[in-house]
Amino acid sequence: MGSSMKIAIGVGFALLVALFVKSSFGSIQGSGFLLIAAVFGAYMAMNIGANDVANNVGPAVGSKALTLTGAIIIAAVFESAGAFIAGGDVVKTIQKGIIDPSQFKDPMVFIYAMSASLLAAALWLNLATWLKAPVSTTHSIVGGVMGAGIVAAGFTIVSWGTMGAIVASWIISPILGGLIAAGFLYIIKSQVLYQQDKLQAANRVVPILLAIMIWAFTTYIILKGIKHIVKVEFVLALGIGFVAALAAYFVIKPIIGKKLSQLSDERVDINKLFTLPLIFAAALLSFAHGANDVANAVGPLAAVYDALTHMQISQTASIPLWIMMVGGLGIAIGLALFGPRLIKTVGSEITELDHIRAFSIMMAAAITVVVASQLGLPVSSTHIAVGAIFGVGFLREWTDSKNPSKRMDELHKEIYKYHTMKEELIVLQDSNEYEKKFKLAQNIKEQKRVIKALKKSIRGNYVKRGLVKKIILAWIVTVPIAAILSAIIFFILKGIAG
Repeated sequence: MGSSMKIAIGVGFALLVALFVKSSFGSIQGSGFLLIAAVFGAYMAMNIGANDVANNVGPAVGSKALTLTGAIIIAAVFESAGAFIAGGDVVKTIQKGIIDPSQFKDPMVFIYAMSASLLAAALWLNLATWLKAPVSTTHSIVGGVMGAGIVAAGFTIVSWGTMGAIVASWIISPILGGLIAAGFLYIIKSQVLYQQDKLQAANRVVPILLAIMIWAFTTYIILKGIKHIVKVEFVLALGIGFVAALAAYFVIKPIIGKKLSQLSDERVDINKLFTLPLIFAAALLSFAHGANDVANAVGPLAAVYDALTHMQISQTASIPLWIMMVGGLGIAIGLALFGPRLIKTVGSEITELDHIRAFSIMMAAAITVVVASQLGLPVSSTHIAVGAIFGVGFLREWTDSKNPSKRMDELHKEIYKYHTMKEELIVLQDSNEYEKKFKLAQNIKEQKRVIKALKKSIRGNYVKRGLVKKIILAWIVTVPIAAILSAIIFFILKGIAG
């Protein structure tokens, strides 16, 4: 499908939302601003689908556990299910408590601010997707709300302590995700892939890893996926997850044993053991994302609707079914139309993934959110997932650097040759073979120049440094750019209103 057709479908969805609002709520006071906010909300939802959902399915696609089409179908279904089944019927009017809504004296000023924050966040997400930079949609909407809030009511409206926690999450999230993903990958490498009998090692270790996965994801879904339906304390959720994992272990163990009897002692076959778990993880992560992050798309829209219908500002607002549909369907449409761009970036362009590496990333995505939330640490699911990919890539680079015997390509051979020549030069230091020493030294000088370029090329095969820098820069500027855009849009909307 061409770009023009995709844009036309996206515009068509926004127009349908506008027509619905005009026909259903055209008689209420300020209906024009509800229509504008609804269009902005539809645009925001599509951009969340295009950018944020890639983190849930990208690793499975990059490892080829799922096709791109299969991933889009699974993500669209489970994102929508999460939104409609477990998205909740009430949302905070101000996400993350970044500003105090009580400081808005005029409900219309509040409406301008929420509408501006929606459009600003959506515009930034749109640009980030075009740049192939997965960014946090929560941070985007937080920046938008902050920018509009400041120009509407001054700097005192912002909770700067909360802002400090958000800034901290830029560092905490990717580091935690990277460490946990690297940890799981190291366990699989050391306990399975580096063992002499890989099949026997896999029969022992893989059922345990999959049971841990069941434990992590059961706990994750209870705490994050269905929290709007039923509230469960952390200890109880952890206990339920453990029981599920224990039961799963005894079911999984014989299945893995039977599967291994049909496989060879090669990594490519060991990878096959993780195909279904990756599909399972992609579906659950998408469900939880739909249940939680749909509020980023419809929260401000729900706040505008609530303010217009009651002409007052509330701390929380109900989410009518039509608003939830705008969020859920918008995410699915954005994912189907524009999601492949970021799915490919997350799945294959940062580092090369196989099933085992993707499994480690998915585990990190679930475990980090659960652990961090109970410790009260601010984290971003986007930063966790991308940080986990960084961690996997850098661990590959580090482990291969410690195993020169595994470096069989021409670049690695050149580096090995260089190190051999250095040792040879040291041996000749006390000899009188000056001519040989001179020629060897000249050769090494040339080798150093070549090897420097070769090492850089090799590092790029593990982790694309340029892409990493671009993504980190995008994370850093997300809040300020969204805030500046929101402030500008706020003044435009206020000017239009007269």
